[in-house]
Amino acid sequence: MEVSQLRDMKTEELYMELERLRRRAFDLRSQAVTEKLQDPSLLTKTKRDIARLLGVLGEKGETKIEQIEHHMEALATKKK
Repeated sequence: MEVSQLRDMKTEELYMELERLRRRAFDLRSQAVTEKLQDPSLLTKTKRDIARLLGVLGEKGETKIEQIEHHMEALATKKK
């Protein structure tokens, strides 16, 4: 994902994308451990996407990113 695309997204969308990317990274790490990962470069690409996203959140002046993400995650589980 390109930085320009991330900059065009709203803050709430960025947090949802961050959650999606972190889940994907977890899945890829699990596949790597069980030796079922077809393309090892996917893990590196996902980590870089997470770093880009965190950088854009920092540019937007977001602080306490982890706390906000956990709060949004808790809200999402309450809605289900």
